[in-house]
Parts: sequence; C-alpha cells; structure tokens
Amino acid sequence: MATGQKLMRAIRVFEFGGPEVLKLQSDIAVPIPKDHQKGDRVFTTSTISGGYAEYALAADDSVYTLPEKLDFEQGAAIGIPYFTAYRALLHSARVKAGESVLVHGASGGVGLAACQIARAYGLKVLGTAGTEEGQNIVLQNGAHEVFNHRELNYIDKIKKSVGEKGIDVIIEMLANVNLSNDLNLLSYGGRVIVVGSRGPIEINPRDTMAKESSIIGVALYSSTKEEFRQFAAALQAGMEIGWLRPVIGSQYSLEKVAQAHENIIHSSGARGKMILLLE
Repeated sequence: MATGQKLMRAIRVFEFGGPEVLKLQSDIAVPIPKDHQKGDRVFTTSTISGGYAEYALAADDSVYTLPEKLDFEQGAAIGIPYFTAYRALLHSARVKAGESVLVHGASGGVGLAACQIARAYGLKVLGTAGTEEGQNIVLQNGAHEVFNHRELNYIDKIKKSVGEKGIDVIIEMLANVNLSNDLNLLSYGGRVIVVGSRGPIEINPRDTMAKESSIIGVALYSSTKEEFRQFAAALQAGMEIGWLRPVIGSQYSLEKVAQAHENIIHSSGARGKMILLLE
C-alpha cells in the first residue's frame, strides 16, 4: 500500500454464510473517483466499490442530486426503496389515478415509498403492518386505511372495506405467505406485483382466470438506463414538492452490521428503512 494513502473502514465479505461473515476492516484504501464518478452531494442506486464503507465509488449514471432539504441519512434511504416502489407501481402495474392499491407489508422502506408514491399519483391506498407502531407510520405516509396482518381475520376486513369490486393492484412484499389471499382480493383485471418472497407457495391458477388477473415480478436492476432516468426525474420532483419523505428506521454503526442483518432476518415488524451510520 502506498505510503500516506488515506484509509477507511469498510465491511468485507470473504466467504458465503450468515451475517457473521460480514467483517469490518479499518485498513481499506479510500477509493479515488475517476472520470464519470462524481464527488458531489448525491444519493445512489448502486456502487462500484461497495456501500458498506465510509467512502464509495459510483458511476455517474447511477447517482442523483440530493436536495439540501434532505440529510444524508434520508439520502441513504432513497435509492433502492423508492426506485423499486416506483418501478412496481408505474412500470409494472401501470397504475392509474383513481385505482386502489394494497401495499401488503407497508411499514418497511419499499412499502412506505410505495404508499407515498401511490398517494401522490391519486390512488386509494391501503396498507398492512404487523405492529401498532408500524400501522401508525403507514397512515402517516400516505395510506387511507391500514390493517394488522397479524390478525387472523384481517383479509375479511380488507374485503369489507373494498367491497365486491376488489383491489386493482397489490404490491406484495412476502409472496410466499400472501399470494393465494392476494389473488382472491383482486378486482377484474387486477395485478399482484411481487416485490419480495422468501420461499415457495401453492396457489390455485383458477383464481386468476375468472378475473383475468396477473402476477408480475419486479427486479429493479432489469431497468434500463433510460428507465432509471425516468424514475429519477419523477422522484426528484417528489423531493422538491415534498411528498417524498424517507422514513428512517433502525440505525447501526459499521461495527454492528452483522447484528443489523440478524435483525432483518428475525424482525417482528419493519418500520422504515434500516441504515448504517458512520461514526
């Protein structure tokens, strides 16, 4: 290593495994931006050198200006959650003002982003959460109604709320648990947008037939560069106007990164976007 080269702390992974393989190192060379790697006040959707670090490199087509009204903690909560939610709603579901949307698992980073975006675009927004705190956060961030998905009869409550028509769009965070119920909640021509799943589930394909409904998967990094630019333009307008308001959840130092991952795996309920802090 060159004498006098600036060093930083960063998380490195040298083997497959659980959260215990996340190792903090304090002798990592600070990456030096080259052409098309900016040093401005920005947020990013991806990095070149890794985001679990005090400094990171990112290509200029994956970074976007962070307005002064948002701090860096909020900036860390924008990239993947908001771009994923926007792609799910506007690109995959092709939502229209006046439609209804259920964000199934709405109190986490992507869920709250989906609630804010959907409300800003004129949809009727329903959400679910598993704790009272989570339900309150969902209501504060765009949802017209919220339901406790830990209650045994919460699906019946949703059906009663939306009536016979059903729900036009469901943004699904845990498809391996909820997909079968989702299909029964949909309206004619309704769409389930699968953002997250942790395993397999058995469904009855006939549930899609009478309603001519759709199940559509979402992968943010299937987006083209042009689509990323479109998403960014809409989201930066949201920052300027004020409806895009990242909600910060649990915060961890780099030293606690393994614990952060343990808590993600064993969480009893999400509340905002979990972030790493540089102390």
